[in-house]
Amino acid sequence: MTAEGFLEGRRLQLARGVLLQCIMGGYPPARFYGSDDGDLALVADPAQIHRLPWSDEPRAMAICDADELSGESSSLSTRGQLKVVIARYAAHGLAPVVATELEFFVFAPNTDPTQPFRPPVGLDGRREDGQSAFSVSSNNGLRPFFSEVYKCMAALGLPRDTFMHEMGVSQFEINLLHGDPLLLADQTFLFKHLLKEVALKHGLSVVCMAKPLAHTPGSSMHIHQSIVGIESGKNVFTDSNGEPTAMFRHFIGGQQAGLADFTALFAPNVNSYQRLCHPYASPNNACWSHDNRAAGLRIPASSPAARRVENRLPGADANPYLAIAASLAAGLHGIEQELEPSAAIQGEFAVPDNLALPCTLHAALERLKRSQLARELFGAEFIEGYIASKTMELTSFFDEITPWERRVLAAQA
Repeated sequence: MTAEGFLEGRRLQLARGVLLQCIMGGYPPARFYGSDDGDLALVADPAQIHRLPWSDEPRAMAICDADELSGESSSLSTRGQLKVVIARYAAHGLAPVVATELEFFVFAPNTDPTQPFRPPVGLDGRREDGQSAFSVSSNNGLRPFFSEVYKCMAALGLPRDTFMHEMGVSQFEINLLHGDPLLLADQTFLFKHLLKEVALKHGLSVVCMAKPLAHTPGSSMHIHQSIVGIESGKNVFTDSNGEPTAMFRHFIGGQQAGLADFTALFAPNVNSYQRLCHPYASPNNACWSHDNRAAGLRIPASSPAARRVENRLPGADANPYLAIAASLAAGLHGIEQELEPSAAIQGEFAVPDNLALPCTLHAALERLKRSQLARELFGAEFIEGYIASKTMELTSFFDEITPWERRVLAAQA
């Protein structure tokens, strides 16, 4: 839209079906979004209109809500779904607080998708070979890129906590500062867009796939969650003596009750399960533990005032609005139903069958399809439309024969 049209308040409308467009560009049958495929209104959030600092010509981006023409939020909007969850907390006098940790890879351009990704050539003329994890000088070869990333983050008002080289080859992680869930979802979305745009300027490719490289840790989007009382401003997971509260236990119980049903919301792509089925620090379970990274739900070591629950299931490929909404909705369900969690686990452990999660997209979609809880929390229209779109993507994947199949199976009798 032109700046003049935007400033005049011209309404931008969009077909409802676009919210269910699959990643290949197609659409599920119209019955999933209304047979007329009528319009939605895109309503800009005044707090999320940003001049794009990496653009040579003046451009701006406005994050919008997708509203029905009658005025209410569309049930197909993931940002709208998150706002509904936040409102449900507010009805209890509570406000959730979250932070996201996003991992990503920086690669050289990959013009042939049949070939593996490769690290870029750094300022020293060499490609990283995997010996830079957590090094203070690990991004020196990419310093011009990261310098512009930092400047653009500051220009967009994206406060960063820590930035580090992660375990994978040319893999990095940013921790965003904790705050309002909608704000953090917006910031996570903006940061991912910023990364890809700035990378293109520098002749690089940023990849937020869950598992872009074999034999290498995948990329996550861990979600740290706590709750404060709206009036008190205090963390309701901790009592006046500094001990965990019943609400803390119930929140964990709700997470455990919802994680298996919601796996397809946290791990939305075929590739997501490459990360979860090779679970190096990517646990595919609903166990909980104090500071054990093998558990899907980890309680980080912290002061009582900062007591929180880290959901380690979502990958970097997850929709931040939907992943945060699903995680918080599960926790609130536990609070409302006063669900008790299993016993905490420590050290090496075997995952009980009732706390194991789906390990393929097909299994996750089948679990979501059977979930009454998902329909109660997100509405039948959203869940059925989401399943329809993701089923199209899964079918598209199975329409192709992979190099592994040709290499290994062709010679079999």
